[in-house]
Amino acid sequence: MAKQTTDVVVIGSGIGGLCAGALLAKYGYEVLVCESHSLAGGAAHSFEYRGFHFDSGPSLYSGLMDSSSANPLKQVLDALAVELPCYTYDTWGCWLPEGQFETQVGAAKFQDVLAQLRGPQAVQEWQHLQQIMEPLKDAAIALPPAAIRADWQVLRSARLFLPNFLKQGRRATKLTGDFARVYQNVIHDEFLRNWLDLLSFLISGLPADSTSAAAMSFMFADWYRPGVSLEYPVNGSAGLVTALVSGLEKFGGELQLNAHVSKIIIAGNQIKGVLLRNGQVINVKKGVVANLSAWDLCKLLPQQTGAVEKLRSQRTQLPACASFMHLHLGINGDGIAPDLPCHHIYVKDWSLGIDAPQNVVLISIPSLLDPSLAPPGKHAIHVYTPGNEPYAIWQGLDRRSADYQALKETRSQIMWEALEKVIPDVRKRCEVTLVGTPLTHERFLRRDRGSYGPALAAGKAIFPGPRTGIQGLLCCGDSTFPGIGLPAVAASGMLAANTWTPVDKHLAMLKEIGL
Repeated sequence: MAKQTTDVVVIGSGIGGLCAGALLAKYGYEVLVCESHSLAGGAAHSFEYRGFHFDSGPSLYSGLMDSSSANPLKQVLDALAVELPCYTYDTWGCWLPEGQFETQVGAAKFQDVLAQLRGPQAVQEWQHLQQIMEPLKDAAIALPPAAIRADWQVLRSARLFLPNFLKQGRRATKLTGDFARVYQNVIHDEFLRNWLDLLSFLISGLPADSTSAAAMSFMFADWYRPGVSLEYPVNGSAGLVTALVSGLEKFGGELQLNAHVSKIIIAGNQIKGVLLRNGQVINVKKGVVANLSAWDLCKLLPQQTGAVEKLRSQRTQLPACASFMHLHLGINGDGIAPDLPCHHIYVKDWSLGIDAPQNVVLISIPSLLDPSLAPPGKHAIHVYTPGNEPYAIWQGLDRRSADYQALKETRSQIMWEALEKVIPDVRKRCEVTLVGTPLTHERFLRRDRGSYGPALAAGKAIFPGPRTGIQGLLCCGDSTFPGIGLPAVAASGMLAANTWTPVDKHLAMLKEIGL
């Protein structure tokens, strides 16, 4: 790289980092995003293998095309004025201990499933929950993340929204606790309690009694509204990443791949720049935004006392969610029904606990929506255990060893078991078989222990904000408020960018996106 000095370096091109970098570029800063991998996107990147295109991470998207959506990721795309075409669908396949069924997003549609599966009492409880969630949904979106910044100028940027937020009164205070407290006196049906635990786990990696009520209120606002549908970007996660990179470059920002930051340079309590693995130093005028896990950030900090050591002590002590197992398969698609749902959820045993290892499996067959993701007549499949694979059993294994290969074979069987519910002869159809482990996650995504992110229980702990106590160093991503998940990391990127931006430019951006 020829560049030696820039205003801002963003470490990591995950969704949070791309949102922060692109918005900072829009706000007029000279921005360089340094990505260690050869592909942009972090945990949301896509890769191609033998003609099949696979997502490495998220497969559930919503609120990206609706102009009224409160999704922070949609608001970033609007601010950058970039398009993200999506396919839409509304049906999931569910393979649960109670049996197999298909369900649709939308509160009323789910009632039909409940009526058949559990009877009228469960339907009444679900309707009651919807009544409770309605004002909470309003409270959750009353103060949009796009209006927030981590300095005193938030009084100006949030001013227009505060009256509506304060009007929510006690409802707003409920958002600070865990989701289970919202429904504990309302939902008694065992299946419904398990279902809400599952939804919470998919959002946060934690059960409902540890998942933020605010996060679930956002989810209810997106998934359980009239006429709702889920979305899948054209070209998969790569389509989303491409849109954000185009927004970054549109405003003069740069993305550098294969640019591994090995150290953040700090003098006293002031960020000076970053050191790359190839020996190059990039100096910064404004600072560094670290789109890293809490633990990976600490690996880049120099050994020094004061604010740096305080930050290291705080972040290294954060508890971590578990990791993932992945199957990426390219299969012969002959005879597979074109109306097969593209996403499926499998739960082995509710009694084990929703976050128990090898208990929940997600299946994504996005080529049913976007045929370009696989060669003609083929399908690309992504199967994964979402944040429930323990790292400890993999730690220290040599990836080239027989022991590692044997453990991959053993621990991947639950994913095959789930997928065979959907496509019974899938093993015979396979032309490409790739198995990913927590070590794969750790290696390619630069994720300490391959973790999904901090396991911070709502009501008992809060995610750190973007500020670090070190001048010129901000954080974003899933170790930063508001936490885990695509909408949350997009919000964290906005929060970082807004914090460093003159409030008049911030207000102009809010006006541009209609807030």
